[in-house]
Amino acid sequence: MEETIEIATPKRTKEIIQRHGFSFKKSLGQNFLIDQNILNKIVNAADLDESKGALEIGPGIGALTERLARVAGPVTAVEIDQRLIPILGEVMQPYSNVRVHHGDVLKLDLAELFNTDFASVDKVSVVANLPYYVTTPIMMKLLEEKLPVDSIVVMIQKEVAERMAAAPGSKDYGSLSIAVQYYSMPELVCIVPPTVFIPQPNVESAVIKLKVREQPPVEIPDEAHYFEVVQASFAQRRKTISNNLKARFFTKENREQADILLEQAGIQPSRRGETLSLQEYATLSTVMWEAGVRAAL
Repeated sequence: MEETIEIATPKRTKEIIQRHGFSFKKSLGQNFLIDQNILNKIVNAADLDESKGALEIGPGIGALTERLARVAGPVTAVEIDQRLIPILGEVMQPYSNVRVHHGDVLKLDLAELFNTDFASVDKVSVVANLPYYVTTPIMMKLLEEKLPVDSIVVMIQKEVAERMAAAPGSKDYGSLSIAVQYYSMPELVCIVPPTVFIPQPNVESAVIKLKVREQPPVEIPDEAHYFEVVQASFAQRRKTISNNLKARFFTKENREQADILLEQAGIQPSRRGETLSLQEYATLSTVMWEAGVRAAL
């Protein structure tokens, strides 16, 4: 039967592309997976069964969608490229548990989509081979909107995956690391060479799993303020945290208050932003919040 022939092989992928006269759009970051082993690693990391739903972003011609359809309950795929919708309709025909939406995930009301497509399940995982040019906005939307997501398992650029999972004090650690780790627990699953894609990207990729936290790992009075303090601390990586905070939160008249508050939080003003843990940022933002320090306009 047709549906038992895996999509994720070079031969089958080329056959589908040629039959539909499909051409890749560089602007959409389209790279299709043609490797069974990597697909297995992605799906296994998502830990799915029929009681769980799966949301896929950027399904392409359905290589991963097909795998998800076989192991999960309801599967929803969101594809921005209108030209791929009829192809997905054809290859997903054997699977009654798959819905395909044409749209931009960054503009979609995801809470509404979860209410309609995943009403029958308690747990949903996001599983995707993400377009690299919009990885961070998509990931932050998924995390910040506090959707009922159990885990996020995605193929992304290796460099970005390493930043998400980085520990304090490392060169990769930054505001993205803190934001991702505030909402989730990241774990690198595997590194992926360019050779497993058509066309091949110019960079190495990685599969990363984010286990979404039920509660943040730190207590803070105001989330927006916390992230403002974090962003300011990394504004110029070579500068001390004291100088970065002074530039964002203090005027010439009250600059000396920055060092007083840092000392109060138990942080040496001479330290750099990348050396502080999530807890240290929580302590610092709380001290600043209680002192009435807000971002200078």
